[in-house]
Amino acid sequence: MTAHIIADDTEALAVATALAAEFRAGAARRDAERALPRAELDRLSASGLLAVTVPAEHGGADVGAGTLAEIFRILAAADASLAQIPQSHFVYVNVIRRQGTEEQRKFFFAELLAGSRLGNAQSEAGTRHVQDIRTRLVPQDGGGYLLTGVKHYSTGALFAHWIPVLARAENDELHVAYVPADAPGLTVVDDWDGMGQRTTASGTVRLDGVPVPADRVLPHHLTFRGPQLHGAVAQLLHTAIDVGIAVGALAEAVEFVRDKSRPWFESGVETAAEDPLLIQRFGELAVRVRASEALLREAARAVDTAAAGLTDETAAEASVAVAAAKVTAADTAVEVAGALFEVSGTRSALDSLNLHRHWRDARTHTLHDPVRWKVQHIGRYVLNGTPPPRHGLL
Repeated sequence: MTAHIIADDTEALAVATALAAEFRAGAARRDAERALPRAELDRLSASGLLAVTVPAEHGGADVGAGTLAEIFRILAAADASLAQIPQSHFVYVNVIRRQGTEEQRKFFFAELLAGSRLGNAQSEAGTRHVQDIRTRLVPQDGGGYLLTGVKHYSTGALFAHWIPVLARAENDELHVAYVPADAPGLTVVDDWDGMGQRTTASGTVRLDGVPVPADRVLPHHLTFRGPQLHGAVAQLLHTAIDVGIAVGALAEAVEFVRDKSRPWFESGVETAAEDPLLIQRFGELAVRVRASEALLREAARAVDTAAAGLTDETAAEASVAVAAAKVTAADTAVEVAGALFEVSGTRSALDSLNLHRHWRDARTHTLHDPVRWKVQHIGRYVLNGTPPPRHGLL
């Protein structure tokens, strides 16, 4: 496999914009038919976008959080399912950056620069809560481990070359095992049937005694000992996806009202786009979207600032900034995607147009983690100076 090497932030954004234009054209059809975007993901790999956070000393563009968030916003405005697939990819690239040995970083960064995709196998169903991880890494006498467990919501695993698996090893401490997709004992089941984000293939990963060499295992528990940006970066990308959904839904509403909607007979105008009540509503929606975009940029700046000088204080500021952006973006995505029908009229509800994919994507994606707890942590920080917890979801 070979891939283009992106040089810098400017090129990364230009490539994302060009790919988004390609992906947008088939987004409604892929969603309606649940046509998995294998060709599109190959284009994404070949473009070099999946390697843009590889450190410069390893040959990557090493783009900042602001550029990465903008890449996700651009892609999500075109196809929210497609944008969701590499979210975990970049999260687990960060684990390699922070916890990998020099040899591990050298190996995996070369894989990424060649176009390899990382998947996701972290969540489990039927446990007490989201952090009750029961998948086990059992040390073997001859070296290495055997990996056993079942994972759900494994976005990207079906398309991945490497599947990072969150598991517990000795002393119940969390590790990440990077498992090749063709490893013996590993099965990826395409059983995702969510109402939204239909083409993410966020199904099940079964691990039946999968052999894992010791040099493919990283000590993830160390990530949370001291100030960290693991959760802030992960949530920043989720925020960018929500903002992108809102941007895409608003653009679709604008196009529909301009080209297809009829004016209400009481308005006394010739076109729907001249209706003062619709103009008012579009203004309100545009304000919500612009506010969400601004908070996303602010959050990304806070993450970049913290990365340049990581302390407990800068990490807390970044997490709170991202949490504020995520709360607003989640509400905006659901509101704007729902308002698409309000402003566009009866015809917009036709199933054949598949405009409802924006709302389905927004409603599904915003369930990843409850914003009510983000509001709690923001309030505790503002009122009492309580720093947000280091659990990777904030």
